[in-house]
Amino acid sequence: MIFTIHAQAPANANARRAAAIVSPEFNATKDSVTFRLSANYATVVKLSCNWLADQPELKKGDRGIWSITLRAPEPELYAYNFVVDGVLTFDPSNVLIHRDANSFQNELLVPGERSANYIEGAKRGNLERVWYDSPTIGLNRSMMVYTPYGYYDKANSKKTYPVLYLLHGGGGDEKQWAELGRACEILGNLIAKGLAVPMICVMPNGNANQQASRTYQLPEKTPNQNNPAPNPQQSNPTANLYINSIANDIIPFMESHYRVIAKKSGRAVAGLSMGGGHTTAVTGTYPNLFDYICVMSMGIAESDQAKAQLQGIKNAGYKLYWVGVGDKDQLAYQRTLTLDKMLKDLGMQHTLNVSSGVHEWKVWRFDLNLFAQSLFK
Repeated sequence: MIFTIHAQAPANANARRAAAIVSPEFNATKDSVTFRLSANYATVVKLSCNWLADQPELKKGDRGIWSITLRAPEPELYAYNFVVDGVLTFDPSNVLIHRDANSFQNELLVPGERSANYIEGAKRGNLERVWYDSPTIGLNRSMMVYTPYGYYDKANSKKTYPVLYLLHGGGGDEKQWAELGRACEILGNLIAKGLAVPMICVMPNGNANQQASRTYQLPEKTPNQNNPAPNPQQSNPTANLYINSIANDIIPFMESHYRVIAKKSGRAVAGLSMGGGHTTAVTGTYPNLFDYICVMSMGIAESDQAKAQLQGIKNAGYKLYWVGVGDKDQLAYQRTLTLDKMLKDLGMQHTLNVSSGVHEWKVWRFDLNLFAQSLFK
């Protein structure tokens, strides 16, 4: 007879101290926030965050606990770390951590109207990692697929859903929109509130040399580069393969494995930065694929070929062309205005949304909150 004894592993002293410290902690009115760190050995502790230009210093108090209280920034999702004697350090009291490319940081979610859809709602969908074969690229690849609340209910077994293909930016991967963009929470909340149509959201990996996120430690390879460049905006030949793969691998996979509306009116594509370039390229190359097009923080460079591709989209017909950018985005603002001008010159109805911000997730989460309400209607 075999007996199994279950025992909890003893927590170490550092973990016990971290658990006893609350950080970050909002005051009762949510207008200030306090950060704390137990580091009796330290001589200087600073806060490095993406809402302040400088790095304010924490003050050392009893029991070697450093702390600082700051005015809370406006409601949004922010990132921060401690800098302890020059070394970047996590806040061990905060379990919220995200990855942006190769950088890991703690999260600070400031509650409010703007960030209300960033938290889990009452009716949550499912996020699945899906592996599919990509003959275009020559790899078995990973993508994330969000299915809305009720998709797997027996009562909905014959219901079909429209699909949003949501593309990440440079340095990202298939995890970026779900983790940093809060795409599942945003869509789930909008759908539950009746502000958005129930939809499936596909988040592929835009790096054609990768099978999946580098966190999976799978080997990378130089993909097949026989496909011609479909768009002069895309100088990276691996990006051109990805564009063709969306049309020839990803969409067919989704339409053969999920209950989707397999026609133009049931497809939307949106992307940020590099993914915005992928969006303009895939819609320009395949104008009959998508009725809904959303370009974030990318824009376009004016050229005869770009004009011809936009004319092709106009000729094929579309229901929404939505363009967004931050008002202080030095990387994409002027190119976005160029895209806006080209659409106007061609007489193409579109929406231009300029929000407050730079080239950052604050802008892109806000954009998703907005344009998702106009899809498939």
